[in-house]
Amino acid sequence: MADNARAKKLADLIQEVVAEKLQRGIKDPRLGTHVTITDTRVTGDLREATVFYTVYGDDEERASAAAGLESAKGILRSAVGAAAGTKFTPTLAFVADALPGNAKAIDDLLDRARASDARVREAASGATYAGGADPYRKADDDNDEDAASE
Repeated sequence: MADNARAKKLADLIQEVVAEKLQRGIKDPRLGTHVTITDTRVTGDLREATVFYTVYGDDEERASAAAGLESAKGILRSAVGAAAGTKFTPTLAFVADALPGNAKAIDDLLDRARASDARVREAASGATYAGGADPYRKADDDNDEDAASE
């Protein structure tokens, strides 16, 4: 079993090699320049690597990029093996990163919250207090009520 530091080093190396190879070495038009490698994780035994990527575009571009990465898997694994110099080159699995979708969903929720706050602020702009400006009882008020009831 390898230690976590070695797995992290190998993951960083795989991320750099795959990104460099995608940018300069693979001529597949499906991959282009809109594929970004965001993260890489390697198992503790250094046998399997998961490469997370994002594709900026519509669903059709994402599907074609996934097919392009799947077809280029052997070339990318060979490049990783040459750069890593380990006894066993890890197998590569490409997974679409959900981060951009999650970030967009959070941005949409924040926009809805801002719009709701603006509506509440607009509705409250001309409102007055139901029980006066200070609805809480004070010690002086209690003494006045006690004197009035006697």
